[in-house]
Amino acid sequence: MRARFEELAWRETPIGEISLRRRRDPALDVDVYEVKLDDEFLMSSLFPVAEIELARLGLAPLTGDALDVVVGGLGLGYTARTALEDPRVRSLLVVEAIEEVIDWHRRDLLPFTAGLAADPRTRLVRADFFAAVASGAGLDPESPGRRFHAVLLDVDHSPRQVLHPSHAAFYTVDGLRRLAALLHPDGVFALWSNDPPDSAFQRVLTEVFPTSVAHVVRFPNPLQHREAANTVYVARH
Repeated sequence: MRARFEELAWRETPIGEISLRRRRDPALDVDVYEVKLDDEFLMSSLFPVAEIELARLGLAPLTGDALDVVVGGLGLGYTARTALEDPRVRSLLVVEAIEEVIDWHRRDLLPFTAGLAADPRTRLVRADFFAAVASGAGLDPESPGRRFHAVLLDVDHSPRQVLHPSHAAFYTVDGLRRLAALLHPDGVFALWSNDPPDSAFQRVLTEVFPTSVAHVVRFPNPLQHREAANTVYVARH
């Protein structure tokens, strides 16, 4: 019989203690996988809808059948896995700052994303997404300045609630212009946020991208017996 609770992985990082846990929820009769940073819950396998929609909404505006995609922030892997389900995706570069998170997927600790790291289209890169964009060298350390058809970002809680102060500059006009320079013409930048649509951030997007839309993604919260919502911003270069 499996234990009702397991800490599958733990590591001290520059931004705090990160851990991956599995627990059995007797009320829902499912295994729940959760990521914690210190005492704060970052993500849960109970609520993958918006992370999945980040990939779907981000790739939907694109045409062509040889897409090169970046996922910033690996987490539980839902966004990366969903991107790979699109047959148009030729390559997927995942930029993750924490080696332990990459190791979770290399070891297939998460059954719903098993095989993600082994997919021949996938390359997992340990790097700080925000520092890479700010440096001007780009997101692919093997190909400085490489451009992509889509960049899908899910790291911070929102543009206003960042996990580290160094991330804040990315969500400015200058920061997003550096990101836009790494996109092909008509490329897409898509961003997950835990907050409702932010009109101030939408104005920043419109200064950099010709078009942008804030999608409200609604999903049931079985723990609180109510509907919850996240936001996915989709901006076209």
